[in-house]
Amino acid sequence: MTLAPETTDLKVQVRLDEDWVTLCDLTRLLPGRGVAALLPDGGQVALFRDRAGQLYAIDNRDPFGGAAVLSRGLTGTHRGRPFVASPLLKQRFDLETGQCLDDEAVRVTTYEVRTS
Repeated sequence: MTLAPETTDLKVQVRLDEDWVTLCDLTRLLPGRGVAALLPDGGQVALFRDRAGQLYAIDNRDPFGGAAVLSRGLTGTHRGRPFVASPLLKQRFDLETGQCLDDEAVRVTTYEVRTS
């Protein structure tokens, strides 16, 4: 069986202050896998799309190890909440709030995300 590739002109955007910044085509986001994107200020954002099509955007920098690797982490759910586990030390970060599920004192930045 051959699967037809998804075709869409939708772009993924994140909100920075009052502006929306276009980062990539929606088709670049595969469910369950992350993508890193460069922000205008030189920072990085990790973009995720779940199997239901919901989009998430968090800071790509792992606050424990300091490396920009969260986009390479494993995604899952904990008590119905979507998370990504860092590939470094496996701390889990809630994709909606940025809260570390393993250390309540730590949080990563989240971004409002949309398609247009």
